[in-house]
Amino acid sequence: MSGRDIPIARTALLICDLQNDFIHPKGTYGRAGQTAPEIAAAPGRVRPLADLMRRKGGWIVSTHFTLVPGKGGEPIVSPHLKALRPFLAKGDFQPGTWGHALVEDLAPADLSVEKVAYSAFYMTRLEWVLRKSGIEKLYVCGIVTNGGVASTVRDAHVRDFETIVLSDGCAAFSTHTHDVAIEALRPVCAVMTVDEAIASLGAS
Repeated sequence: MSGRDIPIARTALLICDLQNDFIHPKGTYGRAGQTAPEIAAAPGRVRPLADLMRRKGGWIVSTHFTLVPGKGGEPIVSPHLKALRPFLAKGDFQPGTWGHALVEDLAPADLSVEKVAYSAFYMTRLEWVLRKSGIEKLYVCGIVTNGGVASTVRDAHVRDFETIVLSDGCAAFSTHTHDVAIEALRPVCAVMTVDEAIASLGAS
């Protein structure tokens, strides 16, 4: 962290991919049995911070993993993802659907950005909307810690956003994987718990 005093009006909670298709039991991953208790609990852990951000005039920004519909509505799926998640099918993570949306516990977002890869900055409008909205500081949460979260945090860092990753506001498919990913981010950005972030914002 640079130590700059950035007001909450220029601060956002960046929620990575906490979508119904990932989180809800009736979503794509839930139907396929691809979940973990820590992932299911992530929205509830983050909600108190999201509520505080709204009350104090901060921003809620959500990223949404997207399978772009191609010919006949069949999703365009990268080969590595198709091998890893063969259950992905037509209609999953499709823009405008319930599954693609931010989970109800955290909705609505002030800004929402579709993404097609791990990093929310890769070939998206995220940097553009953050700059246009005057956002300079990001508290990052979501799933998965070692994938979308880590990639987005690193890309935010090289773009000179003041970046804090919320260690208990992120989750992966195993606790060990999550812990390793958080440790690997410590040289890149500040690390806080949700309670620590609430305390710091409450004092501002």
